[in-house]
Amino acid sequence: MKALSRGFQALVAAAEKEVESLSPAQLRAALDDSTEGLLLVDVRDVREVKREGFIEGSLHIPRGMLEFWIDPDSPYYRKEFDSAESLIIYCNKGWRSALAAQSLKNMGLDAVSHLAGGLERWKSEGGAVQESKA
Repeated sequence: MKALSRGFQALVAAAEKEVESLSPAQLRAALDDSTEGLLLVDVRDVREVKREGFIEGSLHIPRGMLEFWIDPDSPYYRKEFDSAESLIIYCNKGWRSALAAQSLKNMGLDAVSHLAGGLERWKSEGGAVQESKA
């Protein structure tokens, strides 16, 4: 295999320059102040959700399906996006969520941000996690 010219860390760093990164405290404030237009999206793998739980009120969308589920022209479009005015994306460490938020910005969404440090940071800073029922 040919050596990579840019690794995942460079991609994540570039994404974080383009998207708003929220701390757990900022996410808590956004959720507390939220109107119905805010949608919190968990892009982790289903096994991670089952094993580690999730932030209450979040919508689980596997990372590989996000662009398909958010596009109204896609056969996979999810109606949960009909009333979404802003999105906050999270994953385990904040890497996938930064890339996902960047992708959504590239699709034309302006009101999208991500949780820096992901669920790991959320939990380490006292954030509550709901257990998966599955």
